[in-house]
Amino acid sequence: MNFYNEIKQKLIDNEIYEKVKDYSKEKNRVITYYEIGRILNEAGSVYGEDIVGKYSKRLQIEVGKKYDKKTLFRMRQFYIAFEDEKVAPLARQLSWSHYTELLPLKDINKIEYYIDQCMAFNLSRNQLREKIKNNEYERLPEETKIKLVNKDESNVQDFIKNPIIIRNPNNIEVIKEKTLQRLILKELGDGFTFIDNEYKIKIGDRYNYIDLLLYNIDYNCYVVLELKVTELKKEYIGQIEIYMNYIDNNLKKPNQDKTIGIIIVKKDNKFIMGYRSDNRIISKEYELV
Repeated sequence: MNFYNEIKQKLIDNEIYEKVKDYSKEKNRVITYYEIGRILNEAGSVYGEDIVGKYSKRLQIEVGKKYDKKTLFRMRQFYIAFEDEKVAPLARQLSWSHYTELLPLKDINKIEYYIDQCMAFNLSRNQLREKIKNNEYERLPEETKIKLVNKDESNVQDFIKNPIIIRNPNNIEVIKEKTLQRLILKELGDGFTFIDNEYKIKIGDRYNYIDLLLYNIDYNCYVVLELKVTELKKEYIGQIEIYMNYIDNNLKKPNQDKTIGIIIVKKDNKFIMGYRSDNRIISKEYELV
């Protein structure tokens, strides 16, 4: 079994392919590297772990300097991560630069989540890197992670992270609610669209103002968001419930789902949330960074 010659020929073929097939060269590269990872894994079981280092020295001389030990190790790691027949199809979804960001994660459930995000929103490598850096997967509710593994149906609350990370470029220690409103929409999750801030509603003879009124396109429902720069208090739940009912009675159409309520606070209070009567209301903490 001449593992080295097989690897060398695949790399040479890929180098040629990249020069003449621009429109599909990235997919070919990913497939080639996956196959090389398989061969390296087999070679390692025959000749020992140091075979990657030995092959890389020869390949850098005979094929190109970019095929160093680290690159070959990533190819092998790539194959091992996706060799299971259930996840192998994922190995052809993204570019190699995306996979170099994903491979250090090791947890295949986490990797699958980020692959789905890349596919759904056409994320660049830098955008993917930012999501990983912000620990987006880790900040998902545990129930959501279980749903993702089991491929269960999700709802609008599932993908709202906790805490919600708010970028504070000016390092303001005490930040105003209106400033937070502008910063927070991007962090909420997928499918949210902005309708209005300080949305005016009339209840009886008094006007009230919803901090943020949003709509989630994916789940076909309005979302009332109240932002508080304090710890969660019981009166916040009563307040947002009134606002949700108002939207359901006055804006929601028959073909739309019921309104969701999100309270974003400086500090959560799970004891209070445990006594809420409407599970459509959730609370999340925000964190300034």
